[in-house]
Amino acid sequence: MAVHLITGAGSGIGAALARRLHERGDSLVLHARDAGRARQLVDAFPGATTLVGDLAQPGRLSWALSKQSLPARLDSLVHVAGVVDLGAVADLAPAAWESQLAVNLVAPAELTRLLLPLLRASRGHIVFVNSGSGLAARANWGAYAASKHGLKALADAVRDEEHANGVRVTSVYPGRTSTPMQQKVHQQEGKDYDPSRFIDPESVATGILTALDLPRDAELTDLSIRPGS
Repeated sequence: MAVHLITGAGSGIGAALARRLHERGDSLVLHARDAGRARQLVDAFPGATTLVGDLAQPGRLSWALSKQSLPARLDSLVHVAGVVDLGAVADLAPAAWESQLAVNLVAPAELTRLLLPLLRASRGHIVFVNSGSGLAARANWGAYAASKHGLKALADAVRDEEHANGVRVTSVYPGRTSTPMQQKVHQQEGKDYDPSRFIDPESVATGILTALDLPRDAELTDLSIRPGS
């Protein structure tokens, strides 16, 4: 039975992926920002365990994990959690940059660092759920895109560093997907939100599962997923 640690499993892509893995009998370790959220996740996915730590404070993750029991085995680490705060560079305060860089980039780097010994032991897989903004930046998306461009660089570096240890690394770049984050983006853009216009989170979960299930003779390094016609 494979063991997967997922951040952002409470909604959207993370929830879709967790549900698919849970249904096929894999073991889930779900990250939660606090104890209340952890209880909700266990209720949603019976049999799952949780790790609690605030991704907005990546410098405290090592301390938080040291107070909890890590799984004995870890086959994959899937970084899904993220935050977005739109605004022109001329208008964004440092706090908006700092919060997005913390959650979207520094926390994944720190969680990866802390869990690499387990992933090396199992010749595991790290998946970074990035964004189309990790490949191209547009007006009002500067801070978010910077965090996601950094996430691509992180994934590329870890892939090169850990290849000899048998750790596979995949970056997934979904286009606009029907998630609570997308609803927030539309509110910030002042637009009406119609979820039917965007990618279903289940489709992104299928892409992630394809990368995770690929035989060991190959590695899916980068996967772009765009809305269909």
